[in-house]
Amino acid sequence: GLISCVIPVFNEQESLPALLAELEGVFSKLPGKTYEIIFVDDGSTDGTWKTILSFGNPSVKGLRFRRNYGKAAALAAGFAQARGDVVFTLDADLQDDPVEIPAFLAQLDAENLDVISGFKQVRHDPWHKVFPSRVFNGLVSTLTGVKLHDHNCGFKCYRRAVVKNVKLYGELHRFVPVLAAAQGYRVGEKVVQHRPRKFGRSKFGWQRFLKGFLDLLQVAFLTRFGRRPMHFFGTLAVLFVIVALLFGFGAILATLLVGGGWLPVVLLVLTTCSAGAVVPCLLCGLLAELVVTTQPAPANLVQETLRTDDAT
Repeated sequence: GLISCVIPVFNEQESLPALLAELEGVFSKLPGKTYEIIFVDDGSTDGTWKTILSFGNPSVKGLRFRRNYGKAAALAAGFAQARGDVVFTLDADLQDDPVEIPAFLAQLDAENLDVISGFKQVRHDPWHKVFPSRVFNGLVSTLTGVKLHDHNCGFKCYRRAVVKNVKLYGELHRFVPVLAAAQGYRVGEKVVQHRPRKFGRSKFGWQRFLKGFLDLLQVAFLTRFGRRPMHFFGTLAVLFVIVALLFGFGAILATLLVGGGWLPVVLLVLTTCSAGAVVPCLLCGLLAELVVTTQPAPANLVQETLRTDDAT
């Protein structure tokens, strides 16, 4: 079958010839497999696009953005072009080793998985990148229930259905396995070799951890309550009712025991604020339910059929 490799690229002109040579070497040793390599130039300002144009391999495809839109947009554009039954993503900086590809394919079939995420068990990065990354990965696993050691690893393997059904935007490229698992796809993990960077420098700064945390909250909400938002906002409203009752009881008790003073007033204000938040929460829940009910149902929910007229 056909294998697709989607590779987002941003100012990596020195790395691309070596990366292509490694990929060609790996695919030449896979019997019965054809391949396509899709480079997505995410607004590079060096000679990246000229390097891509110089490749004579007919299996190489290229997309060029007008400006830098980010990794999620690059992956989404590459996924839209990918025709393979299996789709790989890897970074263009040579830190991912293409020699791992056959092992990915073997594990995909042996364990009947839909997604395999790489796990850089030994990382050749400075500690100020490794430590926050491990904290972030722990948070993602805890909040989403998808237990992976390295959600951020760019070296991943997908079946075609996953990349065609998971929507990517913003900075959600870190959470493709989580989004896939929320749709019922089977997610696994594989330890991969992480090589030191040969050319250039990392394109990611400390801002990605702040963005990643905000995206994590978004993904946790969407995967748990995306089709039933009233469950979230309704629970929040009930909690505010309980808090208002507790503060109200405290205000009455403080008035009886202390009489006047600042404590009953503060408790009364807190009671009013808590009670006042109940109606907005319920209204948010109702509005969110209206939005959800007007959207079409998720497509491709059916995995297999038996003697049915419509397999969609």
